[in-house]
Amino acid sequence: MSKRIVFALLAIALCVAGSHPALAELKVGIASVNVTPDPLLPVSGGVPDPGERPPAAKEKKGELEARALVIENSSTKIAIVSVPYLGFSNTAGNMVREQVKGIKPENILIGSTHVHSAPDMYAFPINEKGETLADMKYIEESCAKIAKCINEANGKLAPVSAKIAEEEIAEKIAYNYYAPRLYDRRCNVIQFAGADGKAVATFVNYAIHPEVIGPGQGILSPDVIGPFHDRIAEKGGGMAIFMNGAQGGMVTADCRGEDGKDVQTWEECIRIGNLLADEALRIVKDKPEQKDPMLYCGAKKVTFQIESDDMKFIVAYSPMKASLNADGSISTAVNLVNFGTAQILTIPGEALPNIGFYLKRKMHGEQNFLLGLTNDAFGYILTREDFGSFERYNYVSRTSLGEQTGPILIDESLKLVEESPRPTGAKS
Repeated sequence: MSKRIVFALLAIALCVAGSHPALAELKVGIASVNVTPDPLLPVSGGVPDPGERPPAAKEKKGELEARALVIENSSTKIAIVSVPYLGFSNTAGNMVREQVKGIKPENILIGSTHVHSAPDMYAFPINEKGETLADMKYIEESCAKIAKCINEANGKLAPVSAKIAEEEIAEKIAYNYYAPRLYDRRCNVIQFAGADGKAVATFVNYAIHPEVIGPGQGILSPDVIGPFHDRIAEKGGGMAIFMNGAQGGMVTADCRGEDGKDVQTWEECIRIGNLLADEALRIVKDKPEQKDPMLYCGAKKVTFQIESDDMKFIVAYSPMKASLNADGSISTAVNLVNFGTAQILTIPGEALPNIGFYLKRKMHGEQNFLLGLTNDAFGYILTREDFGSFERYNYVSRTSLGEQTGPILIDESLKLVEESPRPTGAKS
């Protein structure tokens, strides 16, 4: 073979290799694990009242699954992990992070779907002795399974391309129980495809309480998220990963029937889950491939005072033993992720929609994601103007850390936004 032919072939190879920069560097790994308790455990739907006992689960609809998405580009690697619980504290998160290899602990973002028909992972205390009705063995075993799931995903990294979408989606998925029109209809999607062009994972961020079934029927279930997972896979979207948004006070599943009463059936879970999946796939379908998407992950320690008596009791006496500062405050991490044209911000609880709207308006992505109930689950997060201001917000105020939680979260989150690099094509 002549030198001229060799050089020509080399030039062609270099051109082919350089024509898909995203595929050359961007990698994703995915994995899931079943965390359905066997035998079934009681379900948790919120902070219990004194003397309240959660109903025993007598049947299940669907399976509880934790799902891990590991993204790597150049020298940065992050894990986004969805767990099927009401909430997942930083204490539980650290139990997971300690068992994960090859990913910085601060780059592991663990968020709960906020399902109201799964076992208690908070370990809510029932007295000042620290006794709880939660199954501590189940909590420990689930954390180990979730860590193994992340490690599995990290071990399966493969080249991908990515598309990103943000659009308003159909009604009859969510609404605000307190103020029907006060909710964010925007759905955010990142879809990853392999070298063959087929989707391997679809990451969806949307604000909703998945509580069609709820805690009162004694049914253990992933609620709408289970059918959502199934539908994404059936429609060729690969493995679905769902992360909640700013769904506080009270952005819930729109399961209202024609008579105005809630339809609390598995069939309704399927309807809403399928519709959410179909809409997510619709808005991302024709989006262009992100060209060599930059990946960045930053973290900021944020400290909150605990003003609520209810929250003081939970933090003080739960066997999960949250770490308190010397002054009685509690700290957690807020993450800021840039991926391509998207910016992603985590929220350690249930922010009310107006907080979500404000944060998104101040962020710099073409698409702005808010991952609620991520890294921690401190209850509701309200503005000081909303806190305790009227009767309908009595419960959400009682189950919040306090009046200053919202202002602190907003200020510290936006400091992180401004201190961090901006995503590709950032808004000014």
